[in-house]
Amino acid sequence: MKELERIIHDDSNGLDYILVGEVYLPLLAVPNETREIGFYGSLHRNYLKDYKSGLYSYLSLSGKLWSYLADVNEQCVERRDYLMDQMMEQEGITEELKSRDQMEWVRRANNVRSRVDEIILNEMVYV
Repeated sequence: MKELERIIHDDSNGLDYILVGEVYLPLLAVPNETREIGFYGSLHRNYLKDYKSGLYSYLSLSGKLWSYLADVNEQCVERRDYLMDQMMEQEGITEELKSRDQMEWVRRANNVRSRVDEIILNEMVYV
C-alpha cells in the first residue's frame, strides 16, 4: 500500500492539510492580533453569532475575525467621539457649564452619550 504524504497543498482553495490518522485536516494559522475588540467589538461578535452565522463562521475559519472586530470597535469609538463633540457643542455643554453647575453638565452629557450610543449601535454594530 502507498504511504500518504504528511502535508499536502490544495491549489483550489490555497490551504495546506496535515495527515492525522487517516484523515487530512486543514492547517489553519490564526494571525497574532494584539488589538482589543472592546465593547462595540464584543457586541458585534455576539450579533454575528446570533444573526449572521455564515459570516461569523467564514471570519472565524479564515482567521480574520479578531482583526475585523478590532476594526469595527475602532471605527465605533472614533464615530462616538466625533458625534459626542459635535452634539455637545451644538447643545452648549461646555467646560464653563461644568464649572458652574456640575450636575446639570452630567445630566446633559449623559443624555448626549445615550443618544450617540443608540446611533452607533443601530448604524454600525447591529448591521
